[in-house]
Amino acid sequence: MKQVTIRQTADILRTHNNYVILTHRRPDGDTLGSSAALCSALRRMGKRAVLLRNGGATERYLPYCERFFTRRGFQITNEYIITVDVASLNMLGDRLPQRIDLAIDHHSSNTMFGENVLLDGTASACGEIILEVIKALCGNVTQEEANALYVALSTDTGCFQYGNTNAASFRAAAQLCDYGAEIAKINLAMFRTFSPARIKVEASLMSNLITAQDGKVQVAVLTRELINSFGATEEDVDDMASLPGKVAGTQVGVLIKENDKGFAKLSLRSTGEVNVSEICAKFGGGGHAMAAGCELEVAPMDAVPVILEAIGEAYK
Repeated sequence: MKQVTIRQTADILRTHNNYVILTHRRPDGDTLGSSAALCSALRRMGKRAVLLRNGGATERYLPYCERFFTRRGFQITNEYIITVDVASLNMLGDRLPQRIDLAIDHHSSNTMFGENVLLDGTASACGEIILEVIKALCGNVTQEEANALYVALSTDTGCFQYGNTNAASFRAAAQLCDYGAEIAKINLAMFRTFSPARIKVEASLMSNLITAQDGKVQVAVLTRELINSFGATEEDVDDMASLPGKVAGTQVGVLIKENDKGFAKLSLRSTGEVNVSEICAKFGGGGHAMAAGCELEVAPMDAVPVILEAIGEAYK
């Protein structure tokens, strides 16, 4: 493993060709938007570059990344492999190649699995890092790339409301605005428009929160039964991790979502008093101090006492 700078990363990308970019399982706006923007910039340089098709991408993100996806049935052979916004190899699921040539990430918990690693744990989104890489490569950013990067930045900061937002986040957003990012259009699509089914699911979740630590901890459990009862789709229930933390006095919000195997996927959000990355690391997960996740091979409700005990340890 070799840690590299923005400039060194740009030099590496100029040197090689035939790139395949990988995003993580259950892809969010940051991994998809950042990867799409990088893929676009590489193509502008005359490089062959594709984004490995991720079947978990929801409809809201497809306009910004779908045209870069590989054809169905594509197999990785001898391409130069890049991961974007991937903290550990287990986040790739069954799409694991023999090697990772370059890993670009902003998670401090990154396991340094790449031959070359560009890591900035202070960045609020991987999109911030990719913005600088593209500028170093091409000298500018197209409007399409700016839109994809704004999706990355805005979704990972909760439209600049999460605790990971800092001055650099706003400086990056200002640059993307200067490059033509359609801020109002993207904000409307990502943060202000929800289906009736989504609203009903939210109402049910918030009405049935599990409270602990004298109100400092709120847990919401999202089961397949609940999703189906309102006729909701996977896209309808995308990005709900911040909901439990909306209750006044909450320091740790937990969303436990049932995956397609019937197991529990946990997303933890903190206001800073508790390092949720350390908690998730106990279960093989990770992330940031104020936003992290993990999985437990138990039913969603069975995960509640397990995670509450782990959070309780942090309060002792």
